[in-house]
Amino acid sequence: MERHEETVTLRLMHLGKAMRITPTHLVCALLAALNAVSNLAAAAEAEFTGDGSRSSVALTQDALYQKMLALDTAMFDSFNKCADPAEFKKHAAFFDKNVEFYHDLGGVTLGVDALMADTKNNVCGKFRRELDVASFRVFPIQGYGAMAIGTHRFCHTATTCEGVGEFTTVWREKDGVWQVTRALSYAHRSLDVAASDTRP
Repeated sequence: MERHEETVTLRLMHLGKAMRITPTHLVCALLAALNAVSNLAAAAEAEFTGDGSRSSVALTQDALYQKMLALDTAMFDSFNKCADPAEFKKHAAFFDKNVEFYHDLGGVTLGVDALMADTKNNVCGKFRRELDVASFRVFPIQGYGAMAIGTHRFCHTATTCEGVGEFTTVWREKDGVWQVTRALSYAHRSLDVAASDTRP
């Protein structure tokens, strides 16, 4: 062994071959471990303040999540009751006049008038939508609003849901008013297919 490597060489078997670990390897591994610990500490600091309370960043994210969840709940409560003219009007108010709606099976619908006409003809009094709350995620859009992503179910009776799909909703906040400017509904399948889906 050369003089500048004057420590014990460890030999490990790896894929049938001996691997020599020098002091340089050990120092690199130690630095990597210290970096990982530092990253964990930074994440914890972003979540909590020194006195153990939630940080302003975490509280802001929690507040946005609750806001988006409340908006989603209110929007689809009126959606589920849209056979009532008052609820139909309330539902329409959640959308920007130039809203774009993308549906993997139904295609593209442009503008609130066309969207509400489709809703009246295909939804009202025919089925309701349920949110899978555990799947609901929210991401801020700097200077614009927020994006909500999740899974929803479609139910034709009060007790049974036959279909499921994914959704993405883009909300714009303007002068304190939140409206949907883009909405996507996709990956539609029957609940039987969803139940047998074993993807991680």
